[in-house]
Amino acid sequence: MIEPYESALDGLPGSHPYPRTSRYHDAEIGVHTGPDGRQVRYVKRRLLPPLETGGGEEGGRHTVGGGERYDHLGQRYFGDPGQWWRIADANPVLDPAELTAEPGRVITIPSSGGHHGR
Repeated sequence: MIEPYESALDGLPGSHPYPRTSRYHDAEIGVHTGPDGRQVRYVKRRLLPPLETGGGEEGGRHTVGGGERYDHLGQRYFGDPGQWWRIADANPVLDPAELTAEPGRVITIPSSGGHHGR
């Protein structure tokens, strides 16, 4: 459960580098110090979570129809078009457009549990 004060912090500039619903919210932030002493913050490499097998309340499989888009799937399954990355992570693809490029393709839809932001 998200504490009320944590949700309120999401709206404050500088409180989190990424919003709670972002795939980078929990990513570690590194600091590189250049030869001139200037420090640059960056997001360290994000490793994919273990792939889920589906079968949760909302998890399972989806057969791609003609004209579908990955952001539409994010809206359909998670109530937020910006959550398409959960589906991309579960399949995994390099380009999210690959998820819906081929009508008839069966893709994995992860359950909504176990993710931040939900």
